[in-house]
Amino acid sequence: MNPTIQLVNKTLAQELKHPSFGPGDNISVSYKISEGNKERIQEFRGDVIQVNGQGVTKTFTVRKLSNGVGVERVFPLFSPFVDEIVVNKVGRVRRAKLYYQRERTGKASRISEKKRVVATV
Repeated sequence: MNPTIQLVNKTLAQELKHPSFGPGDNISVSYKISEGNKERIQEFRGDVIQVNGQGVTKTFTVRKLSNGVGVERVFPLFSPFVDEIVVNKVGRVRRAKLYYQRERTGKASRISEKKRVVATV
């Protein structure tokens, strides 16, 4: 990869400071919506089913169930409209792309949570 592109990617990553997340994680994405001359922030909470691309062109897809209907939204990671990303749960999955979640509903669509080891002193 070109050294100039690597430098731009590194500075963008340091500038935005989003938390690291991957497929299976449950996240909340706050993004800016402009309606006319007004601007507001809306939150989209769901499971990450894929992360695509690298560097500046990196995107991720978040899926949620809204009134029994699956809704997916693709967000560019380095978009100026993405205000904040919060990781709610870290999921345990064995695939990079979770397209099989599209056929599942209810309890079958749950993703098990990764167990965290807490050190006691």
